[in-house]
Amino acid sequence: MTTHTTTLDTRHSANQSTASHTAGLGATLARTGDLATRYSVVLVLLWIGAMKFTAYEATAIEGLVASSPLVSWLYGILSVQATSNLIGTVEILTALALIVGARQRAIAILGSLAAMGTFLVTLSFLFTAPGWEASLGGFPALSVVPGQFLLKDVVLLAVSVSLLGKALQQD
Repeated sequence: MTTHTTTLDTRHSANQSTASHTAGLGATLARTGDLATRYSVVLVLLWIGAMKFTAYEATAIEGLVASSPLVSWLYGILSVQATSNLIGTVEILTALALIVGARQRAIAILGSLAAMGTFLVTLSFLFTAPGWEASLGGFPALSVVPGQFLLKDVVLLAVSVSLLGKALQQD
């Protein structure tokens, strides 16, 4: 009877140790994932924001912006390049808010909301710009640009929502 109890105790301790190790690994991966999530969005926003200051990018987004009832009005008051610069400035400021927001709740909330707004606007281009591939029969076949190019913003929007949730939980 003692041998049987000792064997069960040893197995139980081994299972607890494995569960504890797995939980610790899970917590480490979750923290790493949270950091990777935040800073991957920061990288995207900084990079595409900086690109907006080039003539190449200003011209590339002109059709998207012009087709949008949300932002096309900007061309009525700003040049193509100035509109692109403004959009780039908003994207860079949003990225900076997400960086600072890692330590300051109010800025985290603001940065997350700005990121959500950015990606909601860009996703709206799927419905306002010609994004369906006619040679494949139209909807649901997305064109490479802007369709497939913009589809990634679904994930970026979801990440922004997650960042807002985390910001709202901060002390």
